[in-house]
Amino acid sequence: MSGPDGQEDRRPASYPGLLAALMAAVRPGFRGDVLGFDPRDPVFGGPPCLVDGCERPGRHRGLCQWHYSQWLVRKPDFEEFVATADPQWRPRSTPLACQVPGCEYAGQALGFCEGHYKRYLRAGRPDASGWIAAGPPVTSPGPTAACLVPACGLWAQPGAVFCHAHASVWGLHGRPDPAGFAAGYGDEAKLGRDRISLRALSPQLRLEWQYAFQARSDAGRQKVTPGETQRAVNFTAAAGVASLLDWDEDRWRQHKPPPGQPGVTATTPRSLIIYARRQAENLAFGRGWDVEYPRDTWRLRNLGIIDPIANVRFGGIPQPWLKDLAKRWCRWRLAAGFSPGLPARGARVLAHFGTWLAGQDENAGIEAVTRPLLERYLAALHAEFGGRKLQKEHIENLNGFLTAVRQHEWAPGLPASAMIFTEDYPKRGEKLPRALAEHVMAQIEDPANLGRWTDPGRRLITLVLIRCRLRVGDACKLPADCIVADSSGQPYLRYYNHKMKREALVPVDDEIVTEIGRQHQRNAGRWPGGTPVLFPRPTKNIAGTIPANGDAYRGGLRRWLASCDIRGQDGSPIRLTPHQFRHSLGTTLINRDVPQHVVQKILDHETPEMTAHYARLTDTTVRRHWEAARKVNARGETVSLDPAGPLAEAAWAKQQLSRATQALPNGYCQLPAVKTCPHANAPLTELTTMFQHFIADFR
Repeated sequence: MSGPDGQEDRRPASYPGLLAALMAAVRPGFRGDVLGFDPRDPVFGGPPCLVDGCERPGRHRGLCQWHYSQWLVRKPDFEEFVATADPQWRPRSTPLACQVPGCEYAGQALGFCEGHYKRYLRAGRPDASGWIAAGPPVTSPGPTAACLVPACGLWAQPGAVFCHAHASVWGLHGRPDPAGFAAGYGDEAKLGRDRISLRALSPQLRLEWQYAFQARSDAGRQKVTPGETQRAVNFTAAAGVASLLDWDEDRWRQHKPPPGQPGVTATTPRSLIIYARRQAENLAFGRGWDVEYPRDTWRLRNLGIIDPIANVRFGGIPQPWLKDLAKRWCRWRLAAGFSPGLPARGARVLAHFGTWLAGQDENAGIEAVTRPLLERYLAALHAEFGGRKLQKEHIENLNGFLTAVRQHEWAPGLPASAMIFTEDYPKRGEKLPRALAEHVMAQIEDPANLGRWTDPGRRLITLVLIRCRLRVGDACKLPADCIVADSSGQPYLRYYNHKMKREALVPVDDEIVTEIGRQHQRNAGRWPGGTPVLFPRPTKNIAGTIPANGDAYRGGLRRWLASCDIRGQDGSPIRLTPHQFRHSLGTTLINRDVPQHVVQKILDHETPEMTAHYARLTDTTVRRHWEAARKVNARGETVSLDPAGPLAEAAWAKQQLSRATQALPNGYCQLPAVKTCPHANAPLTELTTMFQHFIADFR
């Protein structure tokens, strides 16, 4: 049997030793057909019920399941119910019988059993009390047809072993062995806590789930509600498998149970099933390169790599030889410390190249990758992507792949002409600056608008991005002890530049220091044991060790901008990315006459070219420097112009025209545009000529 990815489904018999490993790994606390969890359990528990004195976890509107069901009966005023409800849990262990005297079937609609309710409807729904007094007939079952649940006393449904009420509960538990369910029902009702029933599972499947619950509890990172867990357990029971490994992950994701399957809903949390399957798979096969390398999808967590990019996929590469080389290339890049996103992107690029190559010749080997073939592929990339960023990405990755294959001698058959040159990359024009306009920044930095952040942590991230020019990923991963001081006591923000792979410092003001102190207090209130990061992820983070997510912040930023109604100069709602704050600071600093090498240091750039991409001089700044410069005429005489005088605008227009029409390698010619300059190529050593005809380029 094969799964959706073409790999064979692996039966438990294919995994000798798995059952014994499960038996040895599952601790006694997680053994049992029914698992009950302490209400304060950090993973399976929850906050206490709102009713004073009730220790059960609040699952619905802050109420435990029992009090919530009591409130649903009549839905009184919620606050009054919370204040007056009895904290003691009084489960109705015995369901009510039918209203008709002598009938001991369980009551359902309007208090009638199923049979009497149908008769009542056929009678035209008369007055219920009068109809009951008329004595509708009662059909008594045989003496052995009592409900199996002890102390129930009601009749079992025709052809069944439980009354209607207990049959519903039995179905919700996945239809386990009736005798075992009935024997333990009374004890279950007295637990007074959330529980998960595993009775419907086969022995090995039950052990796999128990091991998964144990692993989730030991990890202590993410909460699990027993309600959704029970749905996942029932889902696997209904699938009819003996082990979670019987199906691959894709099949578990795609499987749809028959309509009306007891205990299974459309909202079954399949992520829990995938998690449980992975735990069983790791126990059966282990972790590391020996396990992952042969797979078509590498699970980076099994290689000790924790990153938002969780997988590297090779399934789309049709040629076995190309797939093998792609795996060697990606393994080398991961071992060299590259970001996981780069091998994942490279695998996608090679899948695209392999698909195109198969269309040219399905039997093509490594010897077919010649320069003429690459030229045809480059033309196909241009036709598909039209000079967009994706075209450059495909060329870069393919060039890196071919270079690595040749450098490491992975494929001696690769033709020497299989090369990509600099001229093959698409030419991209210079983009306009991405700095935000001053009136937009004024709206963003308005204290009233900053106060609209509902999450004070994200408000602080916004301030850090605006004033400290960090990338959003670096800001979200700031360490808790990120403030340091120099010898004079001036504060600096210490962070790790993940792009440059180095630590960096940036000066900060007192407001940032104060806000970081308040963030520490908020963290201590939620995680008294302390957190290693300044901005812990607010959800699925029990220990507070996982940093905030940059994508989550971007979504919050979009919602915040909409709530503040921040608009551009044309009146349209503004849309921006967090990285534009970085461009804005660079542009602001350079236009405040901060030297470019200082801006480069503040932005922690590797080269001046990177800084030049961020920091652009505005036309106003260039004019200010032009007005402050010493001007001379063709005879070397000083010329003074009043900036507010009548000739200032005309002179500035002439300067701009000269820039556009008479740009020279080291400046601009100052002769009128209608005249010929004899010094167009004059060397810089001719100082007289330079002062007569040039004004320095301040850009």
